[in-house]
Amino acid sequence: MYRGIATFGLDYGKCPAWLFERMVKLGREMARVIIAEYGPEEFIKRIADPVWFQSLGTVLAFDWNSSGLTTILTAALKQAVQDEAQDLGIFICGGKGKTSRKTPQEIENWANVLRLDASKTNNLIYGSKMTAKVDSALVQDGFQIYHHSFFFSRSGAWAVVQQGMNAANQTARRYHWFSKDIQDFVCEPHSGIISEIKNPTINLIAKESAKVRTLGAELIKNGYHSLMKDIQILRKHSSSLHKMLRLRINSASSKNLTFLKLENVEFNHHPVEADDFSKSRYLEKILWKLCDEKPENYENILAVAGVGPKTMRALALVGEIIYNAKPSYEDPARYSFAHGGKDFTPYPVDRQTYDRIIETMKKLVDKMKIGFSEKQRIQTKLLNNYKSTKYERSNPL
Repeated sequence: MYRGIATFGLDYGKCPAWLFERMVKLGREMARVIIAEYGPEEFIKRIADPVWFQSLGTVLAFDWNSSGLTTILTAALKQAVQDEAQDLGIFICGGKGKTSRKTPQEIENWANVLRLDASKTNNLIYGSKMTAKVDSALVQDGFQIYHHSFFFSRSGAWAVVQQGMNAANQTARRYHWFSKDIQDFVCEPHSGIISEIKNPTINLIAKESAKVRTLGAELIKNGYHSLMKDIQILRKHSSSLHKMLRLRINSASSKNLTFLKLENVEFNHHPVEADDFSKSRYLEKILWKLCDEKPENYENILAVAGVGPKTMRALALVGEIIYNAKPSYEDPARYSFAHGGKDFTPYPVDRQTYDRIIETMKKLVDKMKIGFSEKQRIQTKLLNNYKSTKYERSNPL
């Protein structure tokens, strides 16, 4: 899996300086060896794999199930490679909070240093902006994006690692993207999605939401006055429609959780809000702008400056209530683990893959230019994992 979503506990703590310094040092050695062995494009591809990314964070000695793993690991890698970026062939932009908003400028700065042509630079910046917009406006799962990191190589291959938080249930969810796997930004661009909880979601990137996307573009092309007539109908019956949609979302979410323990599922977020049907000058202003510019398709609508979750939700609600074009309400997150579970949950351990990964990691550690004691510590971890796997073979459940 090369891009996806992971859910963790929301951690407000701070990484101690001594740990961060060691993560930078070890992360630099890991990057050097992996790139020397497999090339910069393969490093980008692996960063886009949520399980591999999680494993890298664990190897660098950070909390395995904390939201901080994402922010601290990307910060450590960014610092680790910045002085050797041109030699290594990988470039890391963005980060947490305000730093995330500097990503396009950082991409442009590196493009000037590398003398990339305008077309390649624009593609990189577009990829950064669209991944952020899709995960905030088309996957309305209750997580607000606050971290965005963009990894790319000279060839134009890129990966995005971004994270959103849900303050209500104190969790964070990570979203991964890989450029070479994207066929369509607005139709299931994610794969390999992992999560611990499910949320009621308006999932506008699902294949099942294709009619909603097509109709959304048509509504804009039909003009502002025609669209506002439909919205006025929703406003007239706002109270009953809001109750009906909340029930429909909860029903759709619960129906897809029959194989899970319900005590592990939390429904603290309702993507349809009470004010979705109320008068909004900003919404009307954006809809006027869209109808005036007439974007060619759904992706182009999303790309327009100022378009966000409420705009896309308004178009989806008009499509569902007035024209019976129902979006998917299934959370795209999936339950998964790196190698399976010893209790066969959610599936048996994939032993061949497990062994191959352990041998690969041992090979990479041997090539690192770090002290013997540090190598021995990492090798001991890997050996313990290997013994655990052998124990499972001899003691099947």
